[in-house]
Amino acid sequence: MPIDPLLAFLPAPIATGLSHVPNMIAFDFGRYLIAATVIAAIVWIAKRTGWAYRQIQDRVARSEDYRREFLASLRTCAIFVFTGIFIVAGDEIGIFYDIEGSYGLGIDFALFAAIIVGHDAYFYWTHRMMHHPRLFRTFHRFHHRSITPTPFAAYAFSVPEALVMNAFMPLWLLFVPTPVTVISAFLAFMIVRNAMGHAGLELHARWWLKSPLTRWINTTTHHDLHHSGNFNRNYGLYFTWWDRLMGTEHPNYAAEFAKSVTKPIGLSESARPAATPAR
Repeated sequence: MPIDPLLAFLPAPIATGLSHVPNMIAFDFGRYLIAATVIAAIVWIAKRTGWAYRQIQDRVARSEDYRREFLASLRTCAIFVFTGIFIVAGDEIGIFYDIEGSYGLGIDFALFAAIIVGHDAYFYWTHRMMHHPRLFRTFHRFHHRSITPTPFAAYAFSVPEALVMNAFMPLWLLFVPTPVTVISAFLAFMIVRNAMGHAGLELHARWWLKSPLTRWINTTTHHDLHHSGNFNRNYGLYFTWWDRLMGTEHPNYAAEFAKSVTKPIGLSESARPAATPAR
């Protein structure tokens, strides 16, 4: 991409990074807005067309919760863009390794799977670390203001937590040359799964925990339990295996999931007991 003459006085790698800012803004803000809005719309429709009973908590988020989550997530997107400038600059000088081409469909798919597994491990351990009493107030307490989360809470981080969450991509690219298309696909996948985890309504099939093909993949209930008072349980993002291995999975997770996907006897398809306003 040609460098704007107004940036010519800057070191070339930084100027190149800055020249990518419009595209990064469109991608980082766009993927958050699209994912959060689409998942929120699905939840809104689901509550009015037969799945109201799948609402996990009786409490409902207030307008100020939506506003706080949305504005904080926009701030996190801005931090992603800022970091992206230095990733592009680092790529220019050979520190980071992303490539424009492709290794072929098979290898690209394997890299996509590997980056998801790697990010899940990174998320589990950094998330658990931020729950340490000495770190929680600075890093993670802001996110837990969303006791009844909405899809717009997906990136509702404090600045320190946003920096920690954003550090994964530079660390990955320090060691693994990865096609830009794979990176973009992963970032899109990440925000969709993140928004689903904060949906507040169980979006997964009722047989999800009974199938060996899916029971190790997180559900909305899994993460909702983490927000609703069980702060020291269910740290994982995509998968349940770290929580199971480390003994941090909520002991009643399966029962709570079953409750979320089972229509109470006598409850109509679109009805549900009156929700309790969030306090």
